[in-house]
Amino acid sequence: MRKYKITVLTDLERDAGATLKSAIGLAKIIDGEIEVFSVKKASEIVHSENQLSAMRSINSGHNSFRKKMKKFIAPISEQYDIRIDSSFSIGNIKGEIGQYIDTKKPDIIVLGKRREKVLKIVGDSIIPFVLNKFKGVILITNNNSVIEPNKEIVLGMFNNLGADFNLDFAEDLIENSHQPLISFKIAQNSDVSEGSNKPSNRKTIEYVFEQGDGAIRGISTYLVKNKINVLYIDRFERRNGKKINTLKSDINKIIDKLNVTLLLTGEERYNL
Repeated sequence: MRKYKITVLTDLERDAGATLKSAIGLAKIIDGEIEVFSVKKASEIVHSENQLSAMRSINSGHNSFRKKMKKFIAPISEQYDIRIDSSFSIGNIKGEIGQYIDTKKPDIIVLGKRREKVLKIVGDSIIPFVLNKFKGVILITNNNSVIEPNKEIVLGMFNNLGADFNLDFAEDLIENSHQPLISFKIAQNSDVSEGSNKPSNRKTIEYVFEQGDGAIRGISTYLVKNKINVLYIDRFERRNGKKINTLKSDINKIIDKLNVTLLLTGEERYNL
């Protein structure tokens, strides 16, 4: 049976534990294997132009980084009885992450979102880069809505036409989700009333919001009201048989404004 390859990108700093915990929660639902990957800028380690001194600094940096990774991962791995592999690199952050994605080809990438801003690894905003680079599933975690390992999730959907899932592990996700599913939609016009029930082969309640500045704020209120801790977003909608990209501006606004863990679909199932 196939195991999904889950990569956790982290700076090993504040909130990293919550990010890894959500990755474990997802892994236990879909039968996934986890690897933690982190990158440190070479300039953070090498402070001398002397070649010999630079090599010593890099070697020392590798040893220190390895110990830090082990100290971070070991107690969490033991607590939840799951194997967690790890790797790291020293160099250009986006370059090293890009190379990792090309080489390891993970199915899912997990990143954390800080309370005050989107995760940055040593000052480099990683989420926009990963959204552009990676064509698979992306989980952006939030400390306010951690996926607790071995516990049921409360799943919401955003702009998901027909309540269908563009995920290979959709059934596992639904089986471990509180019912009914909650769907949120930003309407293109104001002729649909908010809070309508949506006919579907699954028990689904849909909330429809009129497009405008208050739509995301309204969704945020209902996320809290329904205690949703994972919001599913299909990056690619289908209308009349045609693929339509969900607007990047909408996704960026959701990432920035909503205090919930986000599960963003990949592109591969559309055979791009």
